[in-house]
Amino acid sequence: MHLEGFPQPVTLRDGTEVVIRPLCAIDGAELLEFYRAFTEEERQFLRDDVSSPEWLERFLKKVDFEEVVSLVAELDGAIVGETTLYRTRYGWTRHVGEIRVAVARDLRRKGLGIALSRAVVKLATNLGIEKMVVQVVENQVGARHTFEKLGFTQEATLRAHVKDIRGLKRDLLVLSNDVSHIWHAMEAMVADYSPMHE
Repeated sequence: MHLEGFPQPVTLRDGTEVVIRPLCAIDGAELLEFYRAFTEEERQFLRDDVSSPEWLERFLKKVDFEEVVSLVAELDGAIVGETTLYRTRYGWTRHVGEIRVAVARDLRRKGLGIALSRAVVKLATNLGIEKMVVQVVENQVGARHTFEKLGFTQEATLRAHVKDIRGLKRDLLVLSNDVSHIWHAMEAMVADYSPMHE
């Protein structure tokens, strides 16, 4: 499936220029290197062992740009961010998409997370998704604020649902938003900062 509107050049808050584009099969080694740069504690927040070649092989097979869509942010030939949209093609949740976003440590708090989220939300709209869902652990404050800026609100709290590497149990927050509402939040955000070159 061809994704229209990519690649997308993006200028971050500090002037850094990155390009957001669809993940390609040949990106495997770079994607693995990107995730292996995360600390063990950071990888604990993810659902899979993204540092393993076995995960990479499974993930690349899933990315079909129908049920699983992956976009990467690239800087000087290296992957510095990745966002994935998961959706089902059949059943009572076929109108719902789940987003996951990961950003390299050096580029956090510079607007890349918002830029990736905006790109995947726009793409989800084009694919007919009506509701977006994201899960964040209670202490992932930056991630939570990013999605709140896009109009997401907390819909549920799963108490002591996750356990970190120290054995401490934490709450898992489920945030959601209808795609139509997200666009209103994005338009309001543009007045302060627009990371996209249109």
